Amino acid sequence: MKKLTLLGGVILAFCLLLAMGSSALNQQPKEAGKVLNLYNWGDYIDPELLSKFEEETGYQVVYETFDSNESMYTKIKQGSNHYDLTIPSDYMVEKMKKDDLIQTIDKSKLDFLNQMDANIMGLSYDSQNDYSIPYFYGTLGIVYNDQYVKGENLKSFNDLWRPDYRQSMMLVDSARDIMGLSLISQGHSLNTTDSSQLNQAKEKLDKLAPNVKAIVADEMKMYMIQNEAAIGVTWSGEAAEMLKNNEHLHYVIPKEGSNLWVDNFVIPKSAQHLDAAYAFMNFMMKPENAARNSVYLGYSTPNILAKQELEKTQDPVLSFYPTADQMKHLEVFKDLGQDVVQTYNDLFLEFKMYRN
Repeated sequence: MKKLTLLGGVILAFCLLLAMGSSALNQQPKEAGKVLNLYNWGDYIDPELLSKFEEETGYQVVYETFDSNESMYTKIKQGSNHYDLTIPSDYMVEKMKKDDLIQTIDKSKLDFLNQMDANIMGLSYDSQNDYSIPYFYGTLGIVYNDQYVKGENLKSFNDLWRPDYRQSMMLVDSARDIMGLSLISQGHSLNTTDSSQLNQAKEKLDKLAPNVKAIVADEMKMYMIQNEAAIGVTWSGEAAEMLKNNEHLHYVIPKEGSNLWVDNFVIPKSAQHLDAAYAFMNFMMKPENAARNSVYLGYSTPNILAKQELEKTQDPVLSFYPTADQMKHLEVFKDLGQDVVQTYNDLFLEFKMYRN
């Protein structure tokens, strides 16, 4: 092959740039430094709010997604990407703090802290909210179809073991959640490290196996909406979308308690655009924006003024907010360490194999 002349090389490079399309050019921020590198769960924000943020502030959002706390943690720990903001769950905030992966938050730069629900602030994983600010919260609960199940017969996790529910329910594919519901049904903490309690929970799950039609992930929404199962155990935001699309579905927070999960804004140690990170948090927690985001996703906003906006319109999403009494019986996941988490995972895997 002949070597390119200098002029030919320039022309070819220019042609290649054009072939990449205008989208490649648009990846560069309009002003140097006016960028926010955001690392979020998939489909976990109203996309119109991202556009609104860019229009109002002049920042360009470079948006990437993850599908689990663990995959997010691994990428942040590798340090190859300089994310300015990411959104881990409660127990993962605790783990990232221990591993020195996130930085303290300058609360003087946040203008919404006096609007936040005290019940969602100061939880065990970050008791002073020095490293994290709640973004959304919700619960693990039970969805049932009133065409097949009477609501009065399904108020508790223990009710899932009723023999007349054989081959009628779907469980979300999550070791901590499903092991947790079995632990709660026996009066134990969903954060227990007691091996005898964990084994008891697994043995009780084995007895639930005849009632389990499938253990699934996101596809549960479609199945429940299409009346493919009578019962589903899943998270409140997933349930909100199901109920929106099927009038026969209802959501229950079990009376004996459940998991209260909280997803949070954190700033990784490697963040390079701190002003953008604080601007984004302030923008997302404006009452009108937080309320809009809650309606879009079905999860509960920790901003009290945003909730009041929803109350004015009596938006159906309000039915997924736990009451003050229910909050007393909810428990947040803790970081139990790799060995104990592996025990949960192993026992859950044994349960899945047992039911097959």
